[in-house]
Amino acid sequence: MSQPSSQLVSEALERAKMHAPFLAMLAGREPQLIEDLDAALADPIGYARDLGGEMPVGQRLRIERRRLALLVALGDLAGVFDLTRVTGLLTDFADDALDRAIRAAILERTPDAEPQGFAAIALGKQGSRELNYSSDIDPILIFDPQTLPHRPREAVEEAAVRIGRRVVELLQARDGDGYVMRVDLRLRPSPEVTPIVLPVEAAISYYESQALPWERAAFIRARACAGDRVLGEGFLEAIRPFVWRRALDYGTIREIRDISRRIRDHYSQAQAFGPGYDLKRGRGGIREVEFFAQIHQLIHGGREPALRVPATRDALAALAEAGRIGAEEAAALTDAYVTYRTIEHRLQMVNDLQTHALPGDAAALDNVAQLHGLADGAALTALLRPHVERVGSIYDSLAGEAEPGLPSDSDALQARLTDAGFENPAGAARIVEGWRGGSYPALRTPQAREALESVLPVLLEAFAKAPDSVHAITRFDAMLSRLPSAINFFRLLEAKPALTQLLGAILSHAPTLADRLGRRPELLDGLIDASAFDPVAEVPALVHEMAACERGTDYQWKLEHVRRLVGEKRFALGAQIVAGASDPLDVSAGYARVAEAAADVLAAATVEEFARIHGRVPDSELVILALGRMGGQALTHASDLDLVYLFTGDYAAESDGPKPLGAVTYYNRLAQRITAALSVPTAAGPLYEVDTRLRPSGAQGPLTVSLDAFARYQREDAWTWEHMALTRARPIYGSEAAQTAVAAIVSEVLGGARPERDIAADAAKMRAEMAAHKPPAGPLDAKLLGGGLVDLEFAIHTLQLRHRTAFVPQLGAAIDALVGEGLLPATMRPAHDFLSRLLVTMRLVAPDAQPPGAATQALIARAVGLSDWDEVVATLERTRQEVSACWAAVRAGG
Repeated sequence: MSQPSSQLVSEALERAKMHAPFLAMLAGREPQLIEDLDAALADPIGYARDLGGEMPVGQRLRIERRRLALLVALGDLAGVFDLTRVTGLLTDFADDALDRAIRAAILERTPDAEPQGFAAIALGKQGSRELNYSSDIDPILIFDPQTLPHRPREAVEEAAVRIGRRVVELLQARDGDGYVMRVDLRLRPSPEVTPIVLPVEAAISYYESQALPWERAAFIRARACAGDRVLGEGFLEAIRPFVWRRALDYGTIREIRDISRRIRDHYSQAQAFGPGYDLKRGRGGIREVEFFAQIHQLIHGGREPALRVPATRDALAALAEAGRIGAEEAAALTDAYVTYRTIEHRLQMVNDLQTHALPGDAAALDNVAQLHGLADGAALTALLRPHVERVGSIYDSLAGEAEPGLPSDSDALQARLTDAGFENPAGAARIVEGWRGGSYPALRTPQAREALESVLPVLLEAFAKAPDSVHAITRFDAMLSRLPSAINFFRLLEAKPALTQLLGAILSHAPTLADRLGRRPELLDGLIDASAFDPVAEVPALVHEMAACERGTDYQWKLEHVRRLVGEKRFALGAQIVAGASDPLDVSAGYARVAEAAADVLAAATVEEFARIHGRVPDSELVILALGRMGGQALTHASDLDLVYLFTGDYAAESDGPKPLGAVTYYNRLAQRITAALSVPTAAGPLYEVDTRLRPSGAQGPLTVSLDAFARYQREDAWTWEHMALTRARPIYGSEAAQTAVAAIVSEVLGGARPERDIAADAAKMRAEMAAHKPPAGPLDAKLLGGGLVDLEFAIHTLQLRHRTAFVPQLGAAIDALVGEGLLPATMRPAHDFLSRLLVTMRLVAPDAQPPGAATQALIARAVGLSDWDEVVATLERTRQEVSACWAAVRAGG
């Protein structure tokens, strides 16, 4: 480089002090550099590093970066450094700083070892030696388990992560001397789940089999930049076939076009040129120049090694020389790129911010223009406008290849979806384009996207014909976003097209089922067989099925086995309502049978596991009493389980195991384990919420009590609301003798062995308090609305306790008995059935109790046995009036 002109440098320094607070600050802190500026600009890195004395590596790097930042900016502003020189200096420093940080991090931990086995792969602008003024770096960190130094008794994988963290700390830490550089490690494979430093073989395996299209583009500019260069270069050599494919197929072409579309789609703001325009992401901006070159490199570089150059301007020149793009296009893009990057540097010099957008404020825009040596913001936009228009026009000309199946062109795809009958074809097209872009983990691999393309025609046809195409495709999209893998799911739908119709209905109507599918897509497998729509088996058969597992000695496996079966059966029961295959009352009873069987099997397994450590309490056992909807054998999809844990025998006894416990402690811990088995979420999903607040003394009392204590409490201390709850009590676990003993206590208490109270007054007070603290969720809350199921239940339980009759846990049977005795109007049984059907259905398809869409309204009408939605609303209103009148009469003593 020739010696810089003192006048140009002086003018640049004055502009820097006037228009760039960051540069003015640096100049004030580095007076010696300013004094020797001409010499320093002749050797900026040498002068930046000329500090003298010993200091920690992090501090030294921060000061070097500060000094280099000042020299590069002044050389750039003075016009004595061109863009290549500017980006080269910044990149050289980044490489060196990263290398020194890696060496320091290794030697800090293992001082006598050779720093090896740890490499940084530069991507993006660092990889192409085009770093901008305030750029972060995006390396991928890899290690070789065979050669990386680590401490004795330390796993090499843990050592690698600790070294990586220290490297990031050395580079990113800020103090009075500033910082070295920002480090972004999110370009590594699956950053949300992988360690920050990857074993080299695992990284190679990923890029050979699972990498995304954008990762192919990113590796065009990859190079081994720091650490063990031999390791890094070996890694890049191994994955070269992944980047540079010799043959093109339709999937590859689609990938390339998806990359192209996402440039503009992902950043919809700041696209229009003017103040606020994003030089990097805007239409006709930096990214479009870079992607134009990279797209052509991906298409042709597999067969033409001369095109495999990392820097953008070099790539454009190579493509033009090979005849792959026009010479005029290459020249226009190159000129634009130089201008953009130069102004981008001006933006970043002002306050050392990683910004790419022109200021929206006129004064701030004028300031950037004047830093560049222009008169004002208008002159700056005039400089940029022709380039933006030309680049945008060139980029718009990118065209793809024809391909089979659904079109990938946005307009053509939208037209196809319109013809298919989608209510919102534009929205559906955007969703499909997102799937094709591979943004979800389930769509990361080429195999997954190939499977998606195979099933898309039949899938979209089903969604178009679904009762609600908008809900169908948006809920399917949400489901895909949560799946770790979808290949088998796609193949299932492709092999069983009829399932897509049912899937469309489920997604249209049932957000709860759609959410379950998003967690366990294999639930759909259970609907292949028509038997999935048969009534659920009785409890003994379900217990046999759930208890039949191969690994009988593995407690955790038993729990998973039961949870998996319960999930499948609950999902199938919900699908029966969506498909109109079953009466919601039968489904409700089915939910309860499944829950009872699960409680039986999980309690038995937990008792056995607990006994291995603590033994058993002699002449004693656990009994589980179900209350509420569980006791009444009428659950919804969302019901919790109201359970009370009891035990027989002497409360002062002790267990006989290796670690004996007193009976009270024993059964309290055992009950906690059973509750966890029923409620703790696992890989197979959660089962039920368990509510134990109906036990004696409620949440203030022990989790389990002896039968004697339970009987005494119910006879002497229980409140009216507790006796009302007891009307639906039903033992579901324990020996026949123990269950009979509990049932006898319940029968005795309900039959009159309880304090005399004003039951109607107590019930009315409790209902008023409940209404105040737990209002209806919405206008269709069949449970909590005035005249809803809760009012009906209060009326029934008040009559049962007052007249000491009709003690049947199932509400429908209790109503029949009360009607038979002339204590309840005959209209209450159809009222109960209507409200129960509505509740069970709404919990599944409209859990917020708000009026759903028209398609789901029709489903609800069908489920409750009415002709249309208007009749549903009218029947609900009439039923509520009837129930309210009945409850008022009961309160009044009628």
